[in-house]
Amino acid sequence: MSVTHEKLAPSAFDAKAATRALDLATETLQIEADAILALKQRIITDPTGSFGKAVALLFNCRGRVVVSGMGKSGHIARKIAATLASTGTTAFFVHPAEAAHGDLGMIRPEDAILAISNSGETAELLAILPTIKRMGATLITMTGKPDSTLARLACAHLDVSVAKEACSLNLAPTASTTAALAMGDALAVSLLDAHGFREEDFARSHPGGALGRRLLTHVRDIMRTGDAIPAVSSDASLPAALFEITQKGMAMTAIVDSRFHVMGVFTDGDLRRMIEQVRDFSKVAIIDVMHANPRSIGPDRLAVDAVAIMEQFRINQLLVTDADGKLVGALHIHDLTRAKVI
Repeated sequence: MSVTHEKLAPSAFDAKAATRALDLATETLQIEADAILALKQRIITDPTGSFGKAVALLFNCRGRVVVSGMGKSGHIARKIAATLASTGTTAFFVHPAEAAHGDLGMIRPEDAILAISNSGETAELLAILPTIKRMGATLITMTGKPDSTLARLACAHLDVSVAKEACSLNLAPTASTTAALAMGDALAVSLLDAHGFREEDFARSHPGGALGRRLLTHVRDIMRTGDAIPAVSSDASLPAALFEITQKGMAMTAIVDSRFHVMGVFTDGDLRRMIEQVRDFSKVAIIDVMHANPRSIGPDRLAVDAVAIMEQFRINQLLVTDADGKLVGALHIHDLTRAKVI
């Protein structure tokens, strides 16, 4: 659908304007979706195998991947560099204008340069090209003009041309930047797979993110230790165990032998179930009412494993024991929540 574009006065955003805005939005998304689908078809039917060649050059690069571009292409280049860096390919962004004034010193002969320009004639990129060529760095370009200067001088060129921009004037970079961004993602994902990049590797690159916390946080990092662990000896009375539960605030206590090996556990839920049956708590020994062989986890396990155990058995607390069954810590579901593991 083609939409007629009329300039609106600032105060004229009425129901008719809202409808027109919706039409423009759907038209924009369709144009950009068509641009990406055209890229897909172009890669499939490319007789020169440019995409595969570009991936091979980046994969075999002995140095870093340096991504560069001006203006809107520069913003796309920054994002592509960030995506590459976070998925196993050492990469960074260099501003081409700054490169001509000293930042070329950041580039080494063993690096691969990914230059992005819709026109393929960006003056700032062309200005640093002779130096890049002389030092022997690999040049990969991404342009919307396969016959441009940048495209002709590249070791591998990726055609990201689009039929038209989504901008009503066919001037502002819209569909073309979307296409370049999508091509950058395709490169990053292909390299991720080629490098054998795993979920654990991604977590190490994102220690501050949710995935990083889930895959890098161990039980020992967040478990309660020392005097914070609720525990009573096997010869303790039920009132003594209840006092320990109240003092430590975990709604449970472990029952241990003289060597601190776990014998059982007693929880608030166990107490509630006993109220109707037991009249005199002072005469009850904790060993007679505890649950033997309680659920536990090792301190070197991932915190997400503790979450899985709690969810599977519908419990809110978990004892932490070493290989010999000695109590070394305790976990409450609130500890996992505070650590943002869940």
